[in-house]
This record gives sequence, structure tokens and C-alpha cells, in this order.
Amino acid sequence: MKFADVLIKPIITEKSNKLSEKRNVYAFRVDRKANKLEIKKAIEAFYGISVTEVNTVVSPSKSKSRFTKAGVISGRKPAYKKAYVTVAEGESIDLYGSL
Repeated sequence: MKFADVLIKPIITEKSNKLSEKRNVYAFRVDRKANKLEIKKAIEAFYGISVTEVNTVVSPSKSKSRFTKAGVISGRKPAYKKAYVTVAEGESIDLYGSL
């Protein structure tokens, strides 16, 4: 699997910001087929840092429904995989760039 296919996008939430400030852990949405070694190599290649630990979580799919004029429409949100990446001490990832 190519490195560009492994990482989908960084997750920027209050929880992920708090983790990055306190414990130097960053959250990414990754491909469901990617394993921890591929995720580690992709992060190191893209951001040029050393990764010490990778934890993964598969978030299950959820059923959603909404009420419209035509009636109730129901469907499913797809499952996705998150990776919590611990970066070496003294290094950081600039997720915001130059906003």
C-alpha cells in the first residue's frame, strides 16, 4: 500500500488537541486495511519525525435516519479506522500549517 493511500486526514477535535498538547499524541483517520507498521512509515515519511508508538481504533458503522417531506430516510455511515500516533519527545507535527 502506498503512503499516500494510508493517511486520509488528521482528526482535529478538542480531544485530539488536548492529547497533542499534554502527551504528544496525534490522531489521524487512516485506511481500514492499513496496519500499524504502514501507518508508522507513512507518518515518518510525510512529516519527517520519529514515531514511538501507534494505537489503532476501528469505529463501527452507525445507522442514521432523518425526517423529510418524502418520509423517513434511513441509511448507514461507514465504519472507519483511527490511529493515535505518539511522537518522540521534543518533536511535533504542525497540523494547521500557515492559516
